Amino acid sequence: MITLGRLELLDLRRNYFNGSIPQNLGKLSSLKALYLAGNLFKGSLPVPGLCELRRLQVLDISHNRLEGTLPSCLSNLTSLKVLDVHDNLLSGSITPNLIPSQKFLQFIDISNNVFEGSFSFSSMFNLSKLEVIVLGGTKNKLQIDNDNQAGNGIPLFQLKVLQLSNCSMKSAPLFLLSQHRLIWVDISHNKLSGAIPSWLLQNNTDLKFLNLRNNSFTGKLDPFPQHPLSSMVHMDASYNHIDGHLPKDLGIVLPNLQYLNLSYNFFKGELPSSVGAMRKLLLLDLSFNNLSGKLPNELVKICTDLGVLKLNNNNFRGDFFSTDFNLSDLRALELGNNEFTGGLMTKEEFYAEMRIFDVSNNKMTGKIPNGIDAKVLLLQKNSFEGQIPCEGFFNAQVVDISHNFLSGQIPSCLISKAFSNVKLLNLRDNRLSGNIPAEISFFPSLRILLLGNNRFNGLIPRQLCQLRDISIMDLSNFFSWSIPSCLSNVSFGNYFSYSWGNLMFSYWNIRHEDGYSDLYPLVRLYDFTSFWDNVKLEDQYVFNIDFVTKNNLLSFKGNILDYMSGLDLSCNNLTGAIPRSLGKLFSIRALNLSHNHLTGHIPVSLSNLSQIESLDFSYNNLSGRIPSELVDLNFFAVFSCRAQ
Repeated sequence: MITLGRLELLDLRRNYFNGSIPQNLGKLSSLKALYLAGNLFKGSLPVPGLCELRRLQVLDISHNRLEGTLPSCLSNLTSLKVLDVHDNLLSGSITPNLIPSQKFLQFIDISNNVFEGSFSFSSMFNLSKLEVIVLGGTKNKLQIDNDNQAGNGIPLFQLKVLQLSNCSMKSAPLFLLSQHRLIWVDISHNKLSGAIPSWLLQNNTDLKFLNLRNNSFTGKLDPFPQHPLSSMVHMDASYNHIDGHLPKDLGIVLPNLQYLNLSYNFFKGELPSSVGAMRKLLLLDLSFNNLSGKLPNELVKICTDLGVLKLNNNNFRGDFFSTDFNLSDLRALELGNNEFTGGLMTKEEFYAEMRIFDVSNNKMTGKIPNGIDAKVLLLQKNSFEGQIPCEGFFNAQVVDISHNFLSGQIPSCLISKAFSNVKLLNLRDNRLSGNIPAEISFFPSLRILLLGNNRFNGLIPRQLCQLRDISIMDLSNFFSWSIPSCLSNVSFGNYFSYSWGNLMFSYWNIRHEDGYSDLYPLVRLYDFTSFWDNVKLEDQYVFNIDFVTKNNLLSFKGNILDYMSGLDLSCNNLTGAIPRSLGKLFSIRALNLSHNHLTGHIPVSLSNLSQIESLDFSYNNLSGRIPSELVDLNFFAVFSCRAQ
């Protein structure tokens, strides 16, 4: 290939090339575009070979494993228009003399490397053609030097894209005040404080994407632009300290918005009716604020493209599923921890594509309708009544309908047709009764089963022993007879092949008019739709359960569940001896057999429970000595055998 002296474009992207980049690249003297992205190249950049490509206009070595520094001789590439080195292991500082001579430079992306030291934009001020700057990333340790910009005048460039996430900035770059053509601005995950930079909206009427996420902005969304920003499609100001009321003309100023995330702030008051003017809205996240009042009818009646609506952890009230409700394309509906009333949607087709359906901890009433379904289905802490329906739950992975007034038996017809993918089933604190159906063994994916504080009776079915991957099981009810010895077949945490404390999944494949594909027709380098990979159109459900251990009802959430395991058989009418086979539960951390009628000795085999932290035998009829071997258990924190 090195004999191809007239070669102008070399594209080797997305292969499996490894090793070092050849040193003799410099012999391709006519090369104008070099694409090596998405390979397994490692080592340092070939010097001087690379720096001899004086006609090079495009250099894309992103998504490799390259190390070392950016050589200063890159400044010799005076024809360079595009420099993309993101997602490597490049280190060192970005020297001031690296960039100034590249007067044709339009695009630079050095993000997601391990660069460090200070970086001043003033070194780029003379690059009149520069339009895209992408820095930062979770690995870079660059410190944006704002102090050096004060006396350096106004840059010659007008940027279209500025990406400065994770740059540890405490104040926005001063040169931004002179920019008027910005389309994409991402200054998320920094240390920015003070008022929201609303001047970005006022100065850049073509702005489409604004990400202010995870900073320390305070104050109100004021002054809010008075003129419509028809280009804006994405705005994220979540995880800040913004307060006050939402602007009354929010939807009028941002009529074409597709994505609005203002979660984890301190907004208060009612949601303005102008939100109905955002007819193209796909995702609206106002969760974890102090918003209140009834939702405007315009939201549930007009914003029919909504796929994700997150209003959880506010103080909203009223009947959500009113007669005006017209949101038929929802993929995720999260209303938990509010004061909504009324019943659930009864149309089965409403749940057909649902991923998350969360109405937990509200004041909703009525029956659970047939056909209800979602991967994550959270109905707990309401006042639902009646029986568990026989149709639905086909795609469910998490089902929590605890703390309601449900009655009757667990229907066998439901278990035989649904729940095949369920990982968590929580039916605690209801009025359910009868036997546990033998079909319970049809739950091959079940990891957590919580049936406590109901009115189940009869024998503990041996079919439960077939649920070998269970880590937490709560059967505290009115069961009688003896403890099945086969429970020793259940793993209770003895598996580490994967982490399941969280569920991650996409809502839907969003289609949008990005408007970026024609920015750089000359080099066709940067697919601006890749920026949308960072738009959170997927969600993570964090498991959260309550379980009695160490004599307390404790809450376990997220990844901690990967390390928690337990069996609760307390408050039943169990008799007979404690099976010696329970000593095979080597990974269990909590075992509660209290408040039963168990007799006999405490088996010495329980000293094999090497991970046990809480062991409760209180309020039984046990006798004999307490095995001294139990004192050798390393993690033992609570042992109770009161009132024997």
